[in-house]
Amino acid sequence: MTSWKGKTRGNLAGYRFFIFILKYGALDFAYFFLRFVVLYFVVFSPKARRPILWYFRNILHFGRLRSIRYLFKNFYLLGQVLLDKVALLAGYSNPFTFDFEGESHIRRMAEETGGLLLGAHMGNWEIAGQLLERINTPVHIVMVEAEHEKIKALMDSVLVKKKMDIIVIREDFSHLFSIKEALQRNELVAIHGDRFLPGSKTMQCDFLGRKAEFPTGPFYLAVKYNKPVIFVSAVKETKKHYHFFATPPKLYKAGSNFKSRMQQTEAMLGDYVLQLEKTVRQHPEQWFNYYYFWGEDEI
Repeated sequence: MTSWKGKTRGNLAGYRFFIFILKYGALDFAYFFLRFVVLYFVVFSPKARRPILWYFRNILHFGRLRSIRYLFKNFYLLGQVLLDKVALLAGYSNPFTFDFEGESHIRRMAEETGGLLLGAHMGNWEIAGQLLERINTPVHIVMVEAEHEKIKALMDSVLVKKKMDIIVIREDFSHLFSIKEALQRNELVAIHGDRFLPGSKTMQCDFLGRKAEFPTGPFYLAVKYNKPVIFVSAVKETKKHYHFFATPPKLYKAGSNFKSRMQQTEAMLGDYVLQLEKTVRQHPEQWFNYYYFWGEDEI
């Protein structure tokens, strides 16, 4: 079984360099230097490069040259969304525009019952999550803090406008109590459903024509606590424009027994995968999972 290892790439000097540019220069200038970083990673980071090339070649069936072109686009866009996050949440620059398609769905769920916002490692969720402060209900973001300690301390000191409440995934599962309490208060909990750490419970689904493993935890929580879910995405459409999308809320109601809960969990996961497939096909270059998602290891 293939899973994410819970690590991120980068070094402290690199982060400081780009933060300096964003603070005293301009976002476009940072984008210019980013191209050289992307070239370095494409050439010298085979562990990140190979799974993405495999995805373009074997899942989307791109030709070799098109796959290489999309590899550059993928790395470049990942760097851009990280820079955009810093520029906005540090207060250095705000040149961005947004479309909020389905915002009324989230407002309705927030006003009535609370629930789960299920996303994926596509586009730039942190910017969208920050802007959800427009909704007058606390939004809790469940995530793994994958940065090294010094990088995390640097980012925490810079991102002064970061107002989201973070629920950190813990090895002792204490984060589950925080999620339960938030849902019982009829608040919103946002969590990704496309990545899992070793040892997590998973379910196999057809995804883009091949079998892939997805975590059952995020979906089971909604069923267990009888809360509706909304599938969300936030993709970058142009250099300075993002599109936020949210589906209507849906409640997957189950009986009190485990079998019924798992049936509804499977139904929810199936709907999630269909929505994720649609988003990935529209924006294949913004899929940011750098491991063999389908369990394969060859190009």
